[in-house]
Amino acid sequence: MPGSTSPASIRNFCIIAHIDHGKSTLADRMLQLTGVVDARQMRDQYLDRMDIERERGITIKSQAVRMPWQVREGGLAGRQIVLNMIDTPGHVDFTYEVSRSLAACEGAVLLVDAAQGIEAQTLANLYLALENDLHVIPVLNKIDLPAAQPDKYAEELANLVGCAPEDCLRVSGKTGEGVPHLLDEIVRQFPGPTGDSRAPARAMIFDSVYDVYRGVITYVRVIDGRIEARDRIRMMSTGAVHELLELGVISPEPTKAGALGVGEVGYLMTGVKDVRQSRVGDTVTIKGRPAKQALGGYKDPKPMVYSGLYPMDGSEYPDLRDALDRLKLNDAALRYEPETSAALGFGFRCGFLGLLHLEIIRERLEREFGLDLISTAPNVVYRVIMEDGIEHVVTNPSEYPTGKVASVYEPVVRATVLTPNDYVGAVMDLCQGRRGTLLGMDYLSTERVELRYTLPLAEIIYDFFDQLKSRTKGYASLDYEPSGEQEADLVKVDILLHGEPVDAFSAIVHQDKAYNYGVAIAAKLRTLIPRQQFEVPIQAAIGNRVIARETIRAIRKDVLAKCYGGDITRKRKLLEKQKEGKKRMKMVGRVEVPQEAFIAALSSSDSTDTRTAKR
Repeated sequence: MPGSTSPASIRNFCIIAHIDHGKSTLADRMLQLTGVVDARQMRDQYLDRMDIERERGITIKSQAVRMPWQVREGGLAGRQIVLNMIDTPGHVDFTYEVSRSLAACEGAVLLVDAAQGIEAQTLANLYLALENDLHVIPVLNKIDLPAAQPDKYAEELANLVGCAPEDCLRVSGKTGEGVPHLLDEIVRQFPGPTGDSRAPARAMIFDSVYDVYRGVITYVRVIDGRIEARDRIRMMSTGAVHELLELGVISPEPTKAGALGVGEVGYLMTGVKDVRQSRVGDTVTIKGRPAKQALGGYKDPKPMVYSGLYPMDGSEYPDLRDALDRLKLNDAALRYEPETSAALGFGFRCGFLGLLHLEIIRERLEREFGLDLISTAPNVVYRVIMEDGIEHVVTNPSEYPTGKVASVYEPVVRATVLTPNDYVGAVMDLCQGRRGTLLGMDYLSTERVELRYTLPLAEIIYDFFDQLKSRTKGYASLDYEPSGEQEADLVKVDILLHGEPVDAFSAIVHQDKAYNYGVAIAAKLRTLIPRQQFEVPIQAAIGNRVIARETIRAIRKDVLAKCYGGDITRKRKLLEKQKEGKKRMKMVGRVEVPQEAFIAALSSSDSTDTRTAKR
């Protein structure tokens, strides 16, 4: 019974791994073994609730579930234990989900595919777990595969974690082999939660969702004290007070409970519809006996990539604002602020943790809220210092200041690439071509190498991952984390139509790549913009210097069609009259760029859909 379970009989743990190493499949077997999901309801990837997750075969949202387990082996045999498990995403863009899950646990199961071995995100997640002082159990999964090499990778994993190769457990998430032993080891090795049951209640919000009928549903981990049904609770950061309508545990469907005690993971429902009332990382306490000090909370994630989201139909702007408010509840890493574009109307400038994050958010907005959106080409945040010492933060090329620029700083990341040693040359060539600086390299084994580079973020958000996979035949893996900024030789490339700059097409690029960008966008626009009655030049310029040009030829009306025979001077007179009219039109005419041309030239979907699907 929730609320009456002793902390000594609770184990809170999460499963961490690189993408596609079998976390969700292993979670499926655990659900079946503990009997919380019966055979009729069971389906593959049970905890992946979103259609996008099931279609792409990736976990996007962490999912918490409570499972009862009777220990089978060792000194605790026969004892009934409550397991609170959190299944986490494996992709680098969702590291923030993983970090929040780790803060709600005492232990982590580090899962490695026995056919692929350690990959970049495996290392990143392990370091996250160690930073949180969690006990780590190394586990090799997919031992049933013909290509599995458990002995080889057990040694690699043991060197990494600092244990003996025989301490690495071997399981198969597909067949269920070794999973009961793993659950027993979780009970034996992981400590129970610690907290003061007599102290004022304190619970950490680690996730929340919006339900159309029930309002905001908040997921919490109780650290101290006890929260009971019908208590009046208080959010410590906002001071807002709400009456609890329902509380309970997720097992794996929401199940009502009378109370939640120390170490328990559950949900709270207050019926509040205002999505700003529940903030991930906030501390919940009881109004009648409040805690004096809030819990530490989480470090706010810093957006890595910015992109504009605009509704196709301007009247949908309020719907987009509401949809973003509700989605932020479910994804605390999302950042957004209103923005106006001369070309696209009202929209939002959104900050994302990476390109896959951008794609998933856009797809969720379109599917879950029925919106039709345009997303502009992604870009990063620059810091521009003028000669007079004034500093500008630029998240959009249209914000780039005019005047004499002293220096421009761009964000850089520390990238870790794991690759078979046959492809070290190809990886180095790629990284150096993207202005990378080698920090070091280590041989994890005789066949696998870890390369560490400092790379400009702007160089890896487009097609770096594609190039890395194609040059290493799919064997390399990439992980990156923010690493400050560096000064760079960057310029703003303006696109001029008929001599007038169009802000929506501007871009901030490195001096060496400015010419290529200008040529490419001018050629693209020449095919997209319809011909006018007069000749239209498309120019790419840096300041006042034109670096590329394309011309849209004028539509020529045949004014001689009505002249059949007669004197040549009559024809010349008509042609001269047409020439004068074209000249006058060119002076006063304006080029109307159709919405479709903006969408095709700015949309990031062409370049990113294929890449993110491969990840």
